[in-house]
Amino acid sequence: MEPLRKLLENLRAIQEKLRDGESKESNNSFNPEFFWNTLEQAFKATSQEATKISLAYSKPPVPSEEDCQKLSDGLLNAILAASTLYYSLRKEQGTTLRKTVREAVADVIEGTMQLLDVILSARIQSLSQAQLVSTGSVWEACDNFAEIPKDNRAAVVGIISGYLGVVKDALEEMEEALAGGDDPFSDVLDDDDIGARGNQDTYWSEADRRLIAPCLGLMKASKACLKKVLGTLKAHGKVETSEQVAQLDDLADITQEVSPSVDELALSMYPPMNHPAVRLNAAKLSSVLKKVLEITSASHVCPDTESNWVQFLHNAVDHNMNKVKGLTQDSL
Repeated sequence: MEPLRKLLENLRAIQEKLRDGESKESNNSFNPEFFWNTLEQAFKATSQEATKISLAYSKPPVPSEEDCQKLSDGLLNAILAASTLYYSLRKEQGTTLRKTVREAVADVIEGTMQLLDVILSARIQSLSQAQLVSTGSVWEACDNFAEIPKDNRAAVVGIISGYLGVVKDALEEMEEALAGGDDPFSDVLDDDDIGARGNQDTYWSEADRRLIAPCLGLMKASKACLKKVLGTLKAHGKVETSEQVAQLDDLADITQEVSPSVDELALSMYPPMNHPAVRLNAAKLSSVLKKVLEITSASHVCPDTESNWVQFLHNAVDHNMNKVKGLTQDSL
């Protein structure tokens, strides 16, 4: 079993290096077809080698030290091939794409380490449920190769789609709470809990509801903003030049600030509402949305034909933020 322990140590070292790993500087041009085909083969090889080890340790007798070493070497070489390929993916191809590939490779390594942990900690040499699950996790991580975006445009589309989903969920949750009447906690507090139900801190006042309206407007503008950016990115996004690739990365970077800002605003809208805090969170979200619109409009993904919605959303953000300011002025 000693080769397996050494393999686990090697994988931990590879995983640690991968977290901060930088691409290799090279004068050679990037060959997408070679890169993706070779990475696919490395993932397939990892899946196969992990299966060999799992089967070898699923029933007695335990493999000899020599056989164990061969199995360990096969799996290590497959994972080294995948991680080495990641390092060959230069920054010019896009930092968002590199991050996505790095996470995919890291998932494969993590799944493999879990499998080795299960095998090494097993007292009886038999195919346990834990080993089956761990082996399946390696297969799943390797099969996810098909889902990896193959250029920076696709990577950024995937990232922003995820952000849009989070914002949609936050907006729906707030709208459901508002539809529930004056008490947004009606679905989580027991009707018999007189102390909590009788506490006015669980209810929205009329002033609270007036302030909620423009805040909800900002949340809706956030959803519309991400949806429009995603649409124009799909329609006009390119990765033909390093400048275009960098602009897509800028969009990924700024849009990642939207959903946390929406969440902060939504949380501050629940009673008891602190109006100055709501104003501060609304201002933060407003600022982020304006940055998203500015970066989008200055990039190649936003030709003149897209300028109308950019201006419309600028106005919508300003309109709702001005209403928030007016309604919270007395509370400052």
